[in-house]
Amino acid sequence: MPESVAGKPCIICVAITGSLPTKANNPAVPITVEEQIESTQQAFEAGASIVHAHVRNDDQTPSSDPEKFARLQEGVKKHCPGMIIQFSTGGRSGAGQARGAMLPLKPDMASLSVGSNNFPTRVYENPPDLVDWLASEMLAYDIKPEIEAFDLSHIHQAAAMQKDGRLKAPAYVQFVMGVKNAMPADKDVFDYYIRTMERLLPDSQWCAAGIGREQFVLNEWTVSSGGHARTGLEDNVRIDKDTLAPSNAALVRRVTELCGKYERPVATPAQARQILGLRPQGA
Repeated sequence: MPESVAGKPCIICVAITGSLPTKANNPAVPITVEEQIESTQQAFEAGASIVHAHVRNDDQTPSSDPEKFARLQEGVKKHCPGMIIQFSTGGRSGAGQARGAMLPLKPDMASLSVGSNNFPTRVYENPPDLVDWLASEMLAYDIKPEIEAFDLSHIHQAAAMQKDGRLKAPAYVQFVMGVKNAMPADKDVFDYYIRTMERLLPDSQWCAAGIGREQFVLNEWTVSSGGHARTGLEDNVRIDKDTLAPSNAALVRRVTELCGKYERPVATPAQARQILGLRPQGA
């Protein structure tokens, strides 16, 4: 364990729903806005300081309906004081600029994929003009992007966008590993990602997400390496190989145990806002 890691607060992000998991995969996946608020509150009380949020239609299909995002944001602000709200602009929930239709709601953060890559059965398309438009909307509404790096080139692109002003410094980059047909959970690659961040974005923060069975692997790599961690039912519906996760909160508690193992305090929402350079809630 690097000497500098012990004592460094770890921000825990909970990805509560996503676009893919359904009740058939795990009954604990929150689908309605009311379920999402309740699940987020439980995860917040367990130690999560960021909620990464998608919304769904009544038939469980993905949605980009700003009204649903607005109700979710209102509920989280009420029941989870200070929690950082991060909306997804991912491509499964809509096409083109519909992916950013909720940004005028001014969440604290929003995900931003800066390049394309393969997904299990399709290409995840993030054309440059759409990336630039989403980034400009986030600048206009004072929303901090979470750069989703599905590939090494995405870290380089984030650095280029920060350098020319399309992204406000300092960047926050999330390594996404374990998506089939994209970047596998490879420790050498993970370590190189960290070195690339230190070289190209030296004053920035990073986190990591592992998909499916790789979730806990990435959680441990991240906590032990000084990064911030993402967990939740969006990425993984199981607590172990044979058991469905009972809640988002249960997955959060697993990360808090890792924080204890590596002597890292769990960041409070106020600490997380300070680390990420976010405005205080209500400002």
